[in-house]
Amino acid sequence: MTLELKDASLLRQAALINGDWVPASGRASVAVEDPACGAVIGEVPDCSAAETQAAIAAANAAWPEWRGWTGNERAVVLERWHVLVLENLDDLARILTAEQGKPFAEAQGEIRYAATFIKWFAEEGRRVGGHNVASPERNRRIILISEPIGVSAAITPWNFPAQTVTRKCAAALAAGCTVVLKPSDLTPFTALALGELAMRAGFPAGVINIVTGMPQEIGATITASPIVRKLSFTGSTRVGSLLYRQSADTVKKLSLELGGNAPLIVFGDADLDLAVSATMASKFRNGGQTCVCANRVMVQDSVYDEFAARLSRAVSALHVAPGMEPGATIGPMINMPTVDKIHAHVDDALAKGGKILASGSGREGGNFVLPLVIGGATADMICAAEETFGPVAPLYRFGSEAEALELANATPYGLASYFYTRDLSRAFRVAERLEAGMVGLNTGSLALEMAPFGGVKQSGLGREGGQAGIEEYLETKAFHIGGLDL
Repeated sequence: MTLELKDASLLRQAALINGDWVPASGRASVAVEDPACGAVIGEVPDCSAAETQAAIAAANAAWPEWRGWTGNERAVVLERWHVLVLENLDDLARILTAEQGKPFAEAQGEIRYAATFIKWFAEEGRRVGGHNVASPERNRRIILISEPIGVSAAITPWNFPAQTVTRKCAAALAAGCTVVLKPSDLTPFTALALGELAMRAGFPAGVINIVTGMPQEIGATITASPIVRKLSFTGSTRVGSLLYRQSADTVKKLSLELGGNAPLIVFGDADLDLAVSATMASKFRNGGQTCVCANRVMVQDSVYDEFAARLSRAVSALHVAPGMEPGATIGPMINMPTVDKIHAHVDDALAKGGKILASGSGREGGNFVLPLVIGGATADMICAAEETFGPVAPLYRFGSEAEALELANATPYGLASYFYTRDLSRAFRVAERLEAGMVGLNTGSLALEMAPFGGVKQSGLGREGGQAGIEEYLETKAFHIGGLDL
């Protein structure tokens, strides 16, 4: 298929190893399809352990020079990358929409957001340093030095193929680490285009490497390698747990951003217009295919009916269509297993007493799913225990604040939580009692480049974004100096 790119060279059908583009010709390959129509966009190499080891070796060889650059020198290259990403925004968004499906305007927004991480970490890299610790002895000094951890691997998901790349890689690069990136086999072209722009920005060969293909062999090679000192993964809790176990023998530092089951609580004193607009932003962004989207919408009895009516009107205005079609607000789901899971959750909810209150319009069938509001949701439904990962908003009634908190925390996950109230005392009580790494009060947005992003419980380890994001790629060395004549 033709993407009508201004710069066709951004569609790289090759892996990036030690500054060289390694095509699929003569080796196993993976076809990448447009989820809207099933057309093949192109092919990428199905990299084996050999290619992965070559990428790791290249990153290791490049690390001594890259870590030796000053933070300012690294920042200059990162800032050139940032400029190039914005200059090629429309082409990058077209690639993203083609392989992931989200509406073009939403894809443009993701590219802009991805660029903010490059800019943010370019600045953060300039500020990496250390500090002195008070010594118990007059002739001793203790200096804490922040140093890059070394070769770092990043495994990124299909739902945000641009911003998850830059949130991980820009932090690692700014800290002085070299990178081996494994993008999803469903959406590799966005990452490869970002890699092409990184090469144009002037990163030395081997500093950024991208291996493509199916995950099992690549992941096993990365986790087994003693050279890779850091692994950052975004994806399911099941796969994150597997990578955690596989990394134990080499005692890697890990960042795991895993599954969620976010509650969204609307109290009786909430601003309902704000609550509805924020719920729409949280629940239906990317067609509900986000780890922080509102999976369980809990509404207090006194405003349940009014909130349900207002949310239903908003959802009825959503239009499902291919991402490049004008007027599309929700694109296709990524693949049929995702569609099947959504349908299973809806069927289960309806069988257990739930009622469809509203539906969007547009395409149905194939990878297209109409957005729904389901009333009368209960704790025994599958959608209460599992992420639906689709455009379905189940509404649960609750009576008291204590009941809402009990329902909200009744999950092994703890990534994001949202609540809406105008009561200041309740705001602090609820925020402190919700078991989540991120809590939003009167907002449906939690992802900003300057704020830490991550979860607790089975939603993962570590943080991305903000100052905490670069610290994930640093080690602290304690430098003791004794025998000083002071």
